[in-house]
Amino acid sequence: MTSPIPRRLAQLIAVGRIGIGCTALVAPTLMTRPWIGDAAASPDARLLARTMGGRDLALGIGTLRALGVDDAEARPWVALAGMADAVDATVTIAAFGRLPSLTRWAILASTVGAAVVSFRVAAALEPAAGPPAGPGVPAGPVVPAGPGVSAVPDGTLA
Repeated sequence: MTSPIPRRLAQLIAVGRIGIGCTALVAPTLMTRPWIGDAAASPDARLLARTMGGRDLALGIGTLRALGVDDAEARPWVALAGMADAVDATVTIAAFGRLPSLTRWAILASTVGAAVVSFRVAAALEPAAGPPAGPGVPAGPVVPAGPGVSAVPDGTLA
């Protein structure tokens, strides 16, 4: 069983994403002004902010839904959220010199930090178990069989 700390962090990350997503949908300029400055007021920037809000909303809801199933189900959702943040950090670095000087370091730190935390939390969540053994499925390790190789019941190769 996973420690309750990674699970709680995954929940907080998801709730934070939902909050960011809703804010970006309703007040896109509020979310993007620190990132891109006065350009945030343009209709194109508001459009892009809303699409990013939809992304964050979907990742947050998906993570919470998956946590309702089990930690293994949530693990890829949290990792994908970290990937989205890593992409945000990468494009922030690429445009760093053109970003507002007062906020660019905070934006970079928040995107890198969010990516690192998400990746670490995903790694700490319980991994998916292997396929369950059932009728006709050996409980032990699977021994490959091919031309000239056959598996015998004790696991040795004949």
